[in-house]
Amino acid sequence: MSRFLSILAAAALLITPVAARAADAVETYTLETPHTQIVFAVNHLGFSNSIGKFLGYSGTIHFDRTDPSKSNVDVVIKSDSLEINDDAWNKHLKNADFLDVEKFPEITFKSTGIAVTGEKTADITGDLTIKGVTKPVVLKTTFNNAGPHPMNPAESRAGFSATTSFKRSDFGITYGIPAVGDDVEVRIEVESILQAKPATNE
Repeated sequence: MSRFLSILAAAALLITPVAARAADAVETYTLETPHTQIVFAVNHLGFSNSIGKFLGYSGTIHFDRTDPSKSNVDVVIKSDSLEINDDAWNKHLKNADFLDVEKFPEITFKSTGIAVTGEKTADITGDLTIKGVTKPVVLKTTFNNAGPHPMNPAESRAGFSATTSFKRSDFGITYGIPAVGDDVEVRIEVESILQAKPATNE
């Protein structure tokens, strides 16, 4: 029995550093402005695809380079930060016909799973909440780069590009359909700043 316990103890000593290294592989990043953009497009009367963006947001990325499928993303967008380059349209899109920003000040995205699809690509599935309604969406994501900032080597960054689409009617936003399109196309460009460096256990 004592020999068996000794073997178990030795195995535990071998496994523990491996588990610690796996946990330490996760890097924590926060979204950076102005090099992060959240842009959307909606068809307008069949004449054009009107483009808008959100200027206020925050978010955290826990990035596991050794196993990206274990990463996660959490983003909060201030709904009243919408900008479509026209005061009247800005006001309308923020009222109860569309986002109702006074009642619903935040749009949120929380990842629920990540499927790696290529060397630098992944599908990030998550819960998107708009006007109190939560629906799953998939972000088609490309990992662009990670490393020290070339103009400030003491700071490390990671960059990603993503696209997704959804129907606004799924979130109870039906005003103007079909003249104003139901389909919302979203493009996201992210630069994020490393907040926590993995420790080394060597």
